[in-house]
Amino acid sequence: MTAVTAPARTSPPPAATRPRRTLDWRLRFGVLSSIWGFSFLLIKVGTDGYAPFQVTLGRLLFGTAVLAVAMVVKRERLPLGARTWAHLTVAAFLLNALPFSLFAYAELTIPSTLAGICNATSPLWGMALSLVALSEDRPTRLRVAGLGLGFLGVLTVLGAWQGFHGLDARGTALALLASLSYPIGWIYLRRTLADTGSSALSMTGAQLALATLQLAVVTPLFTTFPSRFPLVPLLATAALGALGTGLALLIQYGLVAEVGPTTAQMVTYFIPVIATAAGVAILGESLSWSTPVGAAIVLAGAALTQARRRP
Repeated sequence: MTAVTAPARTSPPPAATRPRRTLDWRLRFGVLSSIWGFSFLLIKVGTDGYAPFQVTLGRLLFGTAVLAVAMVVKRERLPLGARTWAHLTVAAFLLNALPFSLFAYAELTIPSTLAGICNATSPLWGMALSLVALSEDRPTRLRVAGLGLGFLGVLTVLGAWQGFHGLDARGTALALLASLSYPIGWIYLRRTLADTGSSALSMTGAQLALATLQLAVVTPLFTTFPSRFPLVPLLATAALGALGTGLALLIQYGLVAEVGPTTAQMVTYFIPVIATAAGVAILGESLSWSTPVGAAIVLAGAALTQARRRP
């Protein structure tokens, strides 16, 4: 899944005091890619037994619990200030409550493979939005070319040349809107909470807690309490939250601190590959030639949009 970390500028500890990593960063990178790649399969399994809002609420509950334990262990405190919490409330909606719910509803009618590929369009949306919202983030010809190439890939995945035949327009639109919500949230955070003095763990823990409260309010309004609790969907939802939202963020923090955000964010390009493989191999979802070809074009375009001008 696309990262949901709230930005916080904190200085890394001196090299002499940094804890030694017991697992090479490349292995942790692979674990993170796998966890987020399998998240779309877990969403599909979860919605087989529970309503989408219920899956999202369960996901946030388990994810928040993992981060809460990590904060207690690390003796982290929640951020202070009404302004900070107000902005985090908006961020919780844009980066957690909204996209998580949209993906869950989308996968009622589209395969998990397509949802995973739609998720990979987030860097493309981010590039397009940054042209308008971030004056300091000026485009280059290479990045604009990547934007065009990426959306050509989207059209390939969706089968535009055959009039989008067989495509569930509603489910696909929901998945694309979920992917669009992430860069909107990132830009909002960049403008409002770039310098808070709180750690990334503290900020994201508070953010997930607020998203959980939002879903706790919304879910009873649109769903009825389950009359039974099927085990496999329940376990999928628990894994989605504890692993795909909680543990994954903790792994991401370590990667960013060790190898930097540029290398860490490369995980985005492995997610749709794993999501597609999992959907086909485990769920038996069908796969036409246009899906992997279009996905490769999307990832190539997304990679170009992240290219930076050389100093």
